[in-house]
Amino acid sequence: MSWFGKRQPPVITDARVGDAAGLAAIHATGFERGWDALEFERMLADRLILAHLARPGGKGTPTGFAMSRLVVDEAEILSVAVSPAARRAGLATSLLQHHLGRLAAAGARKVFLEVAEDNVAAIRLYQRHGFDEIARRNAYYARAKGPPATAIVMERVL
Repeated sequence: MSWFGKRQPPVITDARVGDAAGLAAIHATGFERGWDALEFERMLADRLILAHLARPGGKGTPTGFAMSRLVVDEAEILSVAVSPAARRAGLATSLLQHHLGRLAAAGARKVFLEVAEDNVAAIRLYQRHGFDEIARRNAYYARAKGPPATAIVMERVL
């Protein structure tokens, strides 16, 4: 919050290994099995991983992130997540736009991702950013309660 009670716009920066705990906390709020801080540390230390995070006003606790693996000219979005308090304010859109721009600048020509078929908000986000469904993986995501969810595989040419 600013001095006048207004939300400060997010500042999107590269994520670092030291951000692992904050990213793990966000991830745990949006996925059946959240990745822990050690998993994030390992991924953020990998030279093939590009990750960006958002902080209100550029300070404090991260409120969202996007992470991909880039190999040659193809990238796979591993995760996009926004903390519950920051959802429905356009942060995922800002993160994804920034992230896709950085992937393109790093040489990516195609970007792939998988999303659970019941994650309607994420599917709409990806469709608005030019991703198209190219395949399905039946019973791909295990669920603690209920049957496994089908994954929709999506692709976008940059």
